[in-house]
Amino acid sequence: MAESFDIVSKVDLQEVSNAIQQALKEVHTRFDLKNSKSRIELEGKEAIVLHSEDEFKLKAVNDVLQQRLVKRSVPLKALTYGAVEPAAGSTVRQRIAMQQGIPIEKAREIVKLIKESKKKVQASIQGDMVRVSGKDRDTLQEIIALLRNTDLGIDMHFTNYRSN
Repeated sequence: MAESFDIVSKVDLQEVSNAIQQALKEVHTRFDLKNSKSRIELEGKEAIVLHSEDEFKLKAVNDVLQQRLVKRSVPLKALTYGAVEPAAGSTVRQRIAMQQGIPIEKAREIVKLIKESKKKVQASIQGDMVRVSGKDRDTLQEIIALLRNTDLGIDMHFTNYRSN
C-alpha cells in the first residue's frame, strides 16, 4: 500500500487581502500616521507594496501590517522584503514579495535532506512542490517531523495526504 503527501509553500491571498484592509484601517486612524500619505497595496498575486512619507513611518506601517498578517495566520517567513526606495512626491516605497511555490534550489535541498535521512521514501520535485511517497504512514510522519524541525528559511505546508 503506497502513501504520499505534498510539501507546498503558498500564501492564502484572501487572508493577505483581509490583513491589508485591517492594517489600512488602523494606519488611517493612528495619530502618528494620520495624513502621512501611507498606503498598502496588493500587487497581483506576488507582491505587497508599502508607501509612506519617510522610512520611519514606512517601518511603522510595516509593523502594523505584520501584526495583522500574524493574526490572520499568514506566515511572515513567506515574505521577502525589498530595499526601501524613493518614490514620487518625496515619499518612499518598499516592495514585499510573497512566496508562491517552493523555489527549485529549496526543493532540491528538501529532497537531499529526505535522502540523507535514510528512510524508505521517495521524494520528487513536481513543479513548485515536492511529493513524498513511501510504504507506510509512520515513515511519512517521521519525514514531516524531520522537515518541521529543520529551518529551511521557507514556509512549508504538508497537504494532499493520500493512501492508495
